[in-house]
Amino acid sequence: MAKSKIVYSCTECGSQQPKWGGQCLDCKAWNSMIEVAAMPAAKVNPRFSGYAGATKTEVQSLGDVKPGDVQRTPTTQVELDRVLGGGLVPGSVVLIGGDPGVGKSTLLLQTVAMLSEQLNTLYVTGEESLEQVSMRAHRLNLAADKVRLLTETNIEAILSHAQKEQPQVMVIDSIQTIYTDMLQSAPGSVAQVRESAAQLVRYAKRSGAALFLVGHVTKEGTLAGPRVLEHMVDTVLYFEGDTSSQFRMVRAIKNRFGAVNELGVFAMTETGLKEVSNPSAIFLSRHQNEVPGSVIMVTREGSRPMLVEVQALVTESYLGNPRRVTVGLDQNRLAMLLAVLQSHGGIATHDQDVFINVVGGVRVTETAADLPLLLAGLSSLRNRTIPKDTIVFGEVGLAGEIRPVQGGLDRLKEAAKHGFKRALIPKANAPKKGVLEGMEVIAVERLVDAVDVF
Repeated sequence: MAKSKIVYSCTECGSQQPKWGGQCLDCKAWNSMIEVAAMPAAKVNPRFSGYAGATKTEVQSLGDVKPGDVQRTPTTQVELDRVLGGGLVPGSVVLIGGDPGVGKSTLLLQTVAMLSEQLNTLYVTGEESLEQVSMRAHRLNLAADKVRLLTETNIEAILSHAQKEQPQVMVIDSIQTIYTDMLQSAPGSVAQVRESAAQLVRYAKRSGAALFLVGHVTKEGTLAGPRVLEHMVDTVLYFEGDTSSQFRMVRAIKNRFGAVNELGVFAMTETGLKEVSNPSAIFLSRHQNEVPGSVIMVTREGSRPMLVEVQALVTESYLGNPRRVTVGLDQNRLAMLLAVLQSHGGIATHDQDVFINVVGGVRVTETAADLPLLLAGLSSLRNRTIPKDTIVFGEVGLAGEIRPVQGGLDRLKEAAKHGFKRALIPKANAPKKGVLEGMEVIAVERLVDAVDVF
């Protein structure tokens, strides 16, 4: 069989050269030439590409195109279905990334074992032997007799086996170990990852198989390999959480078939990952006595309101530049909010070290954490407690105003469900009278008003 011709493409401008060079001859970028396979024109015919427009190429009016009903297959794991948008879609490609040992392979093996009772499944492992996968299945007490297992790293061989097995759900663990014979570079390189993923995506779109890809992450926490990998797939999921902690969070960063930023919560046990149906209960420490520096806030992850505890420690600094440290929150936003507190609240912290932590390893990215963050710091600075039956949320503007946040009523209902009796919220989020019984709502417009409450 004749070997495919190899060319070198520039990652900056896309120009191709017959041999490698340190500098692109067109755009003059350095170290931008990567190895790619020179595909003949027939191989890239859009009618066989497997992407959108593979069946029809003529121009149509959008009004003439009827939206199709997406048939989803539940994975039998409610938390995973939540982040996927309701279940698996035929022909979809899901990329799962996370730190080593966080539980990616465990979750997928559990999912495949459950789905194998009703669907044809194929688990392809390029990092472990068949015996290692079998040992994990026995350790997790999984009924995996119907799961088809393959140890292979060559993409051509994998697709050949897939054509014979005809799986409806397939797992590739991991994409960084897969390589193609068309390229000479080592597995895990940019060219190998991109070409292997492209072939897998084309197969999934043509065959209708739901495909899971496991991706490695860099030390910065982003997916390793080319950025185009995330654009090629339909859904990108990230595992979050410290491996030393029991709890794991799965967050949807991209989803063509559902909402993004949905969060699924799992607990790592001796028998694998277990769903946490009420995550608010595990992120609340519930101190026996009220302590300074602790505030309960209601964050919103996708469509789910969730109660978390924000803790602050403000102490006198002996350094020339006082420290500003956050865990689970944006450090730059903390510095900005402290400046607002000094300018519009009259409280200076320029000689104080400020440490902020979100309990349970949750990462809060929304602006509703602004007001709880400041009140937790103020509570620690003044050594005054905030009543433990009180929840707080709200965005703080640079002018000192308290701005409303999305889903205010849902947040209040979630807090009331967990027994909270008092809420300090933006005035624009205050519910109408009679809508929420049994909770005292304190609505504020300015930061100075919120500071005066406690």
